[in-house]
Amino acid sequence: MSPQRLRDDLVKQTKIDVLTADQAKDNEAHMHTVSRSFLTDTITVPTPEMMSYAALSSLGDAVYHEAATDALEKHMARLTGKEAALFLPSGTMSNQIAIRTHLTQPPHSIVCDARTHIHKYEAGGAAFHSQAAVIPIHPANGHHITLEEIIHNADLTSDIHFALTKLIVLENTLNGTIFPQDEILRIAKFAKENDLKLHLDGARIWHVAAELAIPLEELVSPFDSVSICFSKGLGAPIGTCLMGPAAFINKARWLRKLFGGGMRQTGFLSASAAYAVSNNFEKLFHVHELTRRIEKGLIELGAEILSPAETCMVFYDPAPLGLEYAEILERAAKLPDPITLGGSRLVCHIQTSDQAVADFLALISQLKEEKKAEGWVPPEKTHVNGNGVIRDVYVRPKAIH
Repeated sequence: MSPQRLRDDLVKQTKIDVLTADQAKDNEAHMHTVSRSFLTDTITVPTPEMMSYAALSSLGDAVYHEAATDALEKHMARLTGKEAALFLPSGTMSNQIAIRTHLTQPPHSIVCDARTHIHKYEAGGAAFHSQAAVIPIHPANGHHITLEEIIHNADLTSDIHFALTKLIVLENTLNGTIFPQDEILRIAKFAKENDLKLHLDGARIWHVAAELAIPLEELVSPFDSVSICFSKGLGAPIGTCLMGPAAFINKARWLRKLFGGGMRQTGFLSASAAYAVSNNFEKLFHVHELTRRIEKGLIELGAEILSPAETCMVFYDPAPLGLEYAEILERAAKLPDPITLGGSRLVCHIQTSDQAVADFLALISQLKEEKKAEGWVPPEKTHVNGNGVIRDVYVRPKAIH
């Protein structure tokens, strides 16, 4: 076989077409599916308008200089009142680089809520990347950790049996709930007085700003560093920004390279994020309205609300209706126009349709009536908890993240 024939065959082997026969139609169908999914807010997809804007972006190399990415970073620094910002591919990398940047020589420990992303959903990254022990706190109020709980759990002694606490990490929102700003200020004061760093996982801080009508700068001013996502809430395809002092961000940029996050032509990603910030933040007001509509409907039907609709999430228990999550998921998936669910957590996002909300509540109502027709009777209230409050006894599976 001639060298030219070998080259031609090699070229043929490398060719691939990832587009379907009718990709535009398939994309439209997927967008409809997303509009009827309550699984999470990370499933939102870029709109044609976002893609058109991103296609016009700059073409630089972000390891050296990328104009759109630089502009996005500067805007996020201004928006949060911090000296500098760094664009990263994911919230997990942003949090882990922040932790690694703040911490220097182990042994050291981090105090956080037991439910936070850095503790439960980042693959043990604090231990792996920063050799840090994590001290998780289960908040007694079921909503947010308090200064008193941090003081009780943090190790600020010189006892060689313990890892000295050097960092406090808070998350806002956490499971869709808003961390009270006055409590954050109390914790920040304690951190400063005890030479502790304070980091915010603000992946969904956009929701707090929208719900409370408080500027981002005010919300994040108590923190030494803050991570804010573009793909959660705002609907960008990828991306997070980490903000903090200039020296902190310079070190974080170095660690981003070490972590394998030094990206090249990020202009179209940064442009997508910029489009999301400019055009999608205002959509969060409606997102919160939809979430409250679901909560109100579930209460009226008799379901129990496990965590209220403060922003974009509501957690519920269908057991008072004689229902289990599995049967709801199954029936929702078999609707003529299916709905995607994930258990106790319902998440609304900027592409959630009003019709999906109405159809979900109609399904719960229908299932409730079917149970009644089968003769199901709610269990008697038989359990008294430690506070002497009578509650029904239901088995509640874990909420998925």
